[in-house]
Amino acid sequence: MALYRDHLPQLDGGTFLTDGGMETTLIFHEGLDLPHFAAFVLLTSKSGREALWRYYARYLDIARQHGTGFILDSATWRANPDWGALLGFGPEALAEVNEDAIDLLLDLRRDHAIPCVISGAIGPRGDGYKAGRMSAAEAEDYHATQIATFAATEADMVTAFTLTNPDEATGIIRAASAQDIPCAISFTLETDGRLVTGRSLRDAIESVDAATNGAAAYFMVNCAHPTHLAASFGEGDWRDRILGIRANASTKSHAELDESETLDAGDPVDLGRHYRDLRRTLPSMRIMGGCCGTDHRHLAAICEACL
Repeated sequence: MALYRDHLPQLDGGTFLTDGGMETTLIFHEGLDLPHFAAFVLLTSKSGREALWRYYARYLDIARQHGTGFILDSATWRANPDWGALLGFGPEALAEVNEDAIDLLLDLRRDHAIPCVISGAIGPRGDGYKAGRMSAAEAEDYHATQIATFAATEADMVTAFTLTNPDEATGIIRAASAQDIPCAISFTLETDGRLVTGRSLRDAIESVDAATNGAAAYFMVNCAHPTHLAASFGEGDWRDRILGIRANASTKSHAELDESETLDAGDPVDLGRHYRDLRRTLPSMRIMGGCCGTDHRHLAAICEACL
């Protein structure tokens, strides 16, 4: 039985950490091959599972040192039908890796004496750097299988990352609601602080809330540098719906990152200072982690600056 599905502790206040840029860390620091940026392929081998365990354990140690909770997001950002098919994973194989990803997190939670929320990670159907074109109904149908798989495990919630299309977010929330599992939505923004379609973050959050009767547990932003976010928040109560930030280490645009063959890890200390500033702008922000280019050093610096 899921430990926190009936009530997510991050909604009550207190600080929760997450991990950083899983795929960039595993590729550039660990030298692992992740075709199509898919970390879930590691779950199919003993050595791959051990690499994921080591990856998560570094972050859990930081959370324990700072007395925070932790949200364990599964290595399944690419484990949906279209991306799975590119990698030779049919429906049964995809269901198995999604289940195995949650089992790994449950083992990690049992091994670390801190509050850990288990979240099934969902990625966009297409490229997280380009505008999605699905309707809400199409997105609900497309993502329903992966969400149903998570709902049948001991996952406490699901989180959809790097979304560019509010309609896709709406469909994901509706699919999660149908399975009675809490859902968080994380949008990604361009260097101008807007979605790739040009819509503002405020418009995206308010339109999704209106279409789903506010059914999302909360919203986040990921895969953008804090300097790209500065112009996106403005004023208004809608900002209270944003509980978390998982920023990039690099100030580069998505197009530049997509073409880069080297890792831009930025400056962990400077990133920590930006997070401190973001917490002043967003009083509701209590979930902190990283995205592309970040690793455990960045999260440690964020904790030093903010806690």
